[in-house]
Amino acid sequence: METPLEEETSVGASAINAGPEHREELKASDQALAFMASIEPAELQKCVFPDSLVTVSEGGRDLGKFTVTVEFACRVQRPCLLLRAQSQGAIDDAPCGTIVTVYLSTDLEVLEEDYHEYVKLEDHSLDKRCHMVQHDGQMVINKVTTIGEEVMKESVSYPMSALRGLVTEGSNLLLMRLIALRKMVPEHMTFISFDQGLYITHTIFSELGLKQLEVDGEAVEVFGVERTVHSVEDSPTIWQCYFLDDGHLANRVQVGSPVTMRLLQLPSHLEKGFEKIPLVWEEDMQMRSMLLDRKEELMADHASYLRQHPEIRALISDFLQFLLLRKPDNVFQFAREYFQPFASHHTPEQCLKAHSF
Repeated sequence: METPLEEETSVGASAINAGPEHREELKASDQALAFMASIEPAELQKCVFPDSLVTVSEGGRDLGKFTVTVEFACRVQRPCLLLRAQSQGAIDDAPCGTIVTVYLSTDLEVLEEDYHEYVKLEDHSLDKRCHMVQHDGQMVINKVTTIGEEVMKESVSYPMSALRGLVTEGSNLLLMRLIALRKMVPEHMTFISFDQGLYITHTIFSELGLKQLEVDGEAVEVFGVERTVHSVEDSPTIWQCYFLDDGHLANRVQVGSPVTMRLLQLPSHLEKGFEKIPLVWEEDMQMRSMLLDRKEELMADHASYLRQHPEIRALISDFLQFLLLRKPDNVFQFAREYFQPFASHHTPEQCLKAHSF
C-alpha cells in the first residue's frame, strides 16, 4: 500500500508532504489491463455524446441535475479525450455540487484531472479540490480541503509504473460507457484508484445484467454495471449504473443513498438536443489553457512590435513627462492638443479614412 511519509500541522491549517512508501503493492488485474488495451478508436467515437440526468429524492423531489460530456481534444499537442462531469443540487436548501474535468489518452490513461466538490452552508461550508497531473514519469497529486476556516493541504506523487490500470472519478464514467456498449463485464475486472486519503486502493467492476426500466413513459431494456471503490480507512463505496443500448446513462445511484439520478427523456425523443452546460473558465482546464496560451501569444506579439518601433516608448515617455509637469485639469483636451502636430502631416482624406469604420 502506498502511504504518506510526513505530516505537518500548524494553527488553522495543516499540510501533508507525502511520498510513496511500499507496504503492499496493489495492482490492476490482467483482465482489467487487457480491457484497456483492447479499446478501439471506433468504440471511443461511439462514446462522444452528452448525458443529462435529474437528481431526485426517494419521494420524487427534484434535487438537481447530473451532466456528462465527452469530446475529442488535444493536450500539449497530443490527441486525447476530454470528459467533464458536473453534479449540481441542494442538501436541505444548501447548494452543493461536484465538477470533474479529466484529459484521457485513447487507452484511458489519465493525463490530468481536476476534481472540485463543495457544500455551501451558512456557518459551516465544505470545499474539496484535488488536482492530479503526469509530470516527469510521476503522477503528482495536490489536494486542498477547506472546512469552515480550517484548511488542510495534501500532496503526494506516485511513479506511473505503479499506476497501470488507474481509474479515477472522471475516467470511470467513460470506462463504464465502453463496458455498456460491449454489454459484458469480464470477470475479475479489478482496477486501482485513489481513496479520499490519496492511498492506492482497488476498484472492482461487476455485471448487474439486463433489466427493464421506465424512461419517458416507455419500458426500455438497460444494462447494469456495479462499481465498488475500496478504501484504506472507510467502508467500500458502491455505485450502480444502468445504460441504454447506445451507451447513454439511464440510472445512477450510490448504494445506501436516498438520492437517485434518472434519465427523464430518451435521447431519440429530444428534438433540440441536450441543454448546453455552462462553462466556468476558471474551473475548466481546457478553457484556462487556451486563455493562457492566447495571453502569451499577445504579449509576445506586442513585445515584438515595440522592439520594431522604439519611437513608441520615446513618444509615450515624453507625453507622460510633459503631462506630469503641466498637471492639466482636462487630460483629454491636453492629450488632443499635444498630439495635434503629429496629425498635421496627414491629408484630410487620410484623416477621414483613419477615423472611419
